[in-house]
Parts: sequence; C-alpha cells; structure tokens
Amino acid sequence: MFLFLSFLLLLKNPSLAQSLNDDGQDVKRSHFPDGFFFGTSTSSYQVEGAYIEDGKGLNNWDVFSHIPGNIKNNDNGDIADNHYYRFLEDIELMCSLGTNAYRFSISWTRILPRGKFGQVNPRGIMFYNKLIDNLLERGLEPFVTIHHHDIPQELVDRYGGWLSPLMQEDFVYFAEICFKSFGDRIKNWITMNEPNLLVDMSYIRGWYPPAHCSPPFGNCSAGNSDIEPLIAMHNMILGHAKAVKLYREHFQLKQGGSIGIVGFTEYFEPLRDNELDRQAVSRALAFTNAWLFDAVVFGDYPAEMRLYLGSALPTFSPEETSYVKGSLDFIGMNFYTSLYAKDCIHSACISGGDRPIRGFVHTTGERDGEPIGGRCGNPRFFVVPEGMEKIVNYMKERYNNMPMFVTENGFSPPQQNDQVQALLQDTNRVNFHKSYLAALARAIRNGADVRGYFVWSLVDNRQTLERVPAIWTLLC
Repeated sequence: MFLFLSFLLLLKNPSLAQSLNDDGQDVKRSHFPDGFFFGTSTSSYQVEGAYIEDGKGLNNWDVFSHIPGNIKNNDNGDIADNHYYRFLEDIELMCSLGTNAYRFSISWTRILPRGKFGQVNPRGIMFYNKLIDNLLERGLEPFVTIHHHDIPQELVDRYGGWLSPLMQEDFVYFAEICFKSFGDRIKNWITMNEPNLLVDMSYIRGWYPPAHCSPPFGNCSAGNSDIEPLIAMHNMILGHAKAVKLYREHFQLKQGGSIGIVGFTEYFEPLRDNELDRQAVSRALAFTNAWLFDAVVFGDYPAEMRLYLGSALPTFSPEETSYVKGSLDFIGMNFYTSLYAKDCIHSACISGGDRPIRGFVHTTGERDGEPIGGRCGNPRFFVVPEGMEKIVNYMKERYNNMPMFVTENGFSPPQQNDQVQALLQDTNRVNFHKSYLAALARAIRNGADVRGYFVWSLVDNRQTLERVPAIWTLLC
C-alpha cells in the first residue's frame, strides 16, 4: 500500500505545492470555497477483504474473481487491503493526509448475504456503524455509496442481475436498510457508482461480471453488446430513482441529508479540425456522460442517443418520468482523462466505433502518434488537466449548475523497473493533483458549484480490478 503523498503536500503545505509547480500555477486551500470537502475514496470489494467472514455472503465479484483466467495473475479481493480489520489504522492515515471526508461503499452482501431472500446480517451493520462513528469522531465526513458494482450472487443466479427489472426493487430494499441503519449520521448519500461504466464493462466489453459481450467487442459465451447495456442501464436508473423517491418521502426531512448519483465522465476533443469530428465530440459526450445524467436530471435519454439507437433505447413511462426526472440533489463526477473523438458515420473506423451503441464515434488517446497528454499506467488514461475545467463547465452548462462533487480523480503511474522507488519519489502524482486542482479552481472561480474533490483512492486497489486484458487498472 502507498498513500497519497500529493494530498499531504498540497493540502497541508500550500507553499510547497507552489514550489513543486513547474508551470507556475499556485494551488491553495483558499482557492476553494469555505466548507469544501477534500477527501479520499474507496469501494468495499477493492479494500475490505474478509470476503466470507462474519456472515458476509458471496457477491458477483467474489465468484467472478475465483474463476481462473478472469483476473490478471488470478488475483482476487479475498483480503485486498484488509480494511475490514484495519479501518482504524486507515482512518489515522486519512487524518494524517489532512483530508476532511471519506467516500466509501457498503458491501451489499455484508448487509444482505442473499439479497432480499435472506436476513439482515447484524455483524455487517455493526461494522459500518463502527466505521461511521469513528470517522465522525475524527472530524471526517462520510460520503456513502450504496452500490459500487458488487451485487449478491444469488440475485445473478435467480434472475440475471441488472438485466432483470426485479433488481430495481431489490436495490430499493437494500437502500432502505441503509437509510434506516445509518441515515441518522449520513448527510451525503450516493445511490450508485458509475452505472454507465458498469454496463460498458459488463455488457459491452465483457470484462466485468457477468462477462457478457458479442462481436465486434468481444467473444463472450453470452451477451449482446448492442442491446444488453441499454437494458441494464435502464434498470439501474429506475432502481436509483425509486430509492431516491423512498428517501425523499420517508427519510430526508427527518435525517437532513442529500442524495445523488455518481457517473463516469470523460471529456473529448475533435481528432481532426473539421465539423464531422466536432459533431463526433458532441455524440461522445452524450453517449458517455449524458446517458446517465440527462435521464436523472431531465427524465429522458439524450436526443443524440434517441436519434442513433431508435427503438432499441428503452423509454420511461409517464409515471416513471415523474420520479426519474430530478432524482438527485447533486451530481457526482468521476473524472480522469480526455480523449480524441473521430466521426464514424462519414469516415472509416476500426470495428466497434462504427456501431450505434458507441454513437458512431471512435475514441483514442493519440493523434498522429502523439498522445493527448502524459501517459499513465492505464493505457486509456492521459494527464490532461485542462479537461477537468472543460468537463466541469460542460456539466455546469448542461445541467443548470447543479451542485457537483468530483468524487474520483487520480493518477496511475506507468510501470517502472524500480516501482517502489518511483512511488517514494512520487513527484508525478504531486504534479498531477496540483494541475487538476488548479483547473478545478479555475472552473469554480468561473461560477461552477463544485463542493468537493475526492482522490481515488486512499490505498492501493490495483489487484482487484486488473481484468484480462489488463487495460482497466484503477490504481491510485
């Protein structure tokens, strides 16, 4: 494990941040509003471990990671960072970094080992009560994600997980238990983490469980990459909206909290300086970002998606629209990188970008052999600080400047011969966060209502998501 030394440097010693800033940008706490949250993020499967202890049931990642060949080196999250047993030490680490918030997720099967088909696990409730109470005692505001990609395996076996509308009510049942058990102390709820990324990885590429895909995206044993992601996303949005409706009607007034959802966001630049690629940028933004946020803000999917997907894109009934529209108090943005976008309607593209599910857009991090920004350990992520300001401005303009949190941002260093030494001399990470925070501060000065910035992640979680092929390495 290693820590975000960059956060320690930037937040606790602004003058040092200035001296390290090669491009002259100065990053200080005073550049951010009073009450701004500087935090770290994790997810339960990636850090907790204790995967079958104290009554916890099996989730889809427990099962998937134990199938040989699914994960690089056959790694799994059985132990991970052992956060379940070492959370008090981890809280001390948070305090040493100078942060004032911690975003974590609740393991569905630690609370409900069999979903709604079994009993609530009191030891799971006890663990999260201890975590929350100790965070508050140390002055750390808990931000709780109810669902971060892991679901009870029993729900997969019974009706196929998020491909079934039955999952909507299962999620609401789980969310209600969380509201009842922890809502007296939780002021910031996140229903789901990155449903738009989850359906991409699970049902288009087939790299996450249940590993569904079809050509040209992959050769899985089951799945339809053109249709299934649309169905799963629709069910997740409806599950989210129903949980928000429940919270607002029965808990929010008494508990005084707010509730939102987190989406995976990217910014795009035209690959070529022509109108076709500028239109491709608009489609890429819609199919990546607005797929989720248009639905929960406006009550319908983006017009660009309707145009190119037609009847394959599900519709919301009038009743559903009434509770889907406006079903969030804040926007959560996970942002890492910008990419180039190329039109695939009037131009030849490699297989995949020429499909409706991609909006007939090919995205890439290189133009004429030159990367869009500095390289990271993840080959699809590049260091493009100005993208932070641009994505925040895009969200501000498209969604009437709703309150926003940058719920994830982080740097994965390229592999080096002496990786340990590279991490100890972690200037690249320092400069990454300094430059992205400077870009975020500019957007805030220009009126964007951004209320927090969370580093991904508190501790190393590389092993748990290095899916074969090892391209989606969420390494802090």
